[in-house]
Amino acid sequence: MSNCKLPIERFAFLEMLAFWKGRVRNKDIEHQFTITRQQAHKDLAKYRELHPGALIKLDKACFGFAEHASLSYSSASLDDFFLWYETGYFAQPRPLNGSYATRMALPERNICRHVLAGLINAIEQNLRLEVEYVSLSNPEDEGRIFTPHTLVKAGSRYHVRGYCEKSAAFRDLVLSRFRGIPAVEGIAHQTVKEDSAWQTMLAVILAPDPRLTAQQQQVLAKDYQMEGGQLIIQCRAALVDYLLREMQVNTKYLDGTPEAQQLVLVNRNDIKQWLFNS
Repeated sequence: MSNCKLPIERFAFLEMLAFWKGRVRNKDIEHQFTITRQQAHKDLAKYRELHPGALIKLDKACFGFAEHASLSYSSASLDDFFLWYETGYFAQPRPLNGSYATRMALPERNICRHVLAGLINAIEQNLRLEVEYVSLSNPEDEGRIFTPHTLVKAGSRYHVRGYCEKSAAFRDLVLSRFRGIPAVEGIAHQTVKEDSAWQTMLAVILAPDPRLTAQQQQVLAKDYQMEGGQLIIQCRAALVDYLLREMQVNTKYLDGTPEAQQLVLVNRNDIKQWLFNS
């Protein structure tokens, strides 16, 4: 069968799920592409025929991706997986001849797909995990019991939010800092509903640095589609610090040059309790 007759996009999708989520089923393909169960079954069978050993049968209708197998249709982009997991949108990248647009490439974090698969399974099944984790303050492997509830991409950083029994609080753990493979410890005792910082929505109000000239402030107001000279962003309290970092707004001091500062936080008193190290 020639490539033009193969379901390339569906092959890329099933690879992505098997690789990052740790499992792919007939019904995943069926629902994503609105095809029949029989066609989804044929797609998986054809993929396995063309790439023997790439998929591992986990149970009757579920397959994972083999440890040393190579991806043939998917780019293994974590960005693509996050976009799909958040929105359900998936499209296989298509190279364009003579493209007139590009994106700056940033270094990829070293994120273990088995760690991500374990976290996703715990999120979907409401499970507690025993995990090994390192940080700059504790660079040695450190065990903890963690109940994840949401995967987050904040700028160029990926983390998972959940309840940490070691800290007795909801925390953000960076995906690239997990070590080993998470082990299931049973049913979760805490849920996302108890995460007050996640459940609290805030209005973050930004404005041009008042030290700028009126004309300079108008430039920024136009840039950000401000109304009345202010930009109001609705944000979860747990994500406010990441938002301000992404907008390059320093809440502790003003840059000596207003052209470098550009934006200031108007309602710091309203949100300071949610800021890191406030």
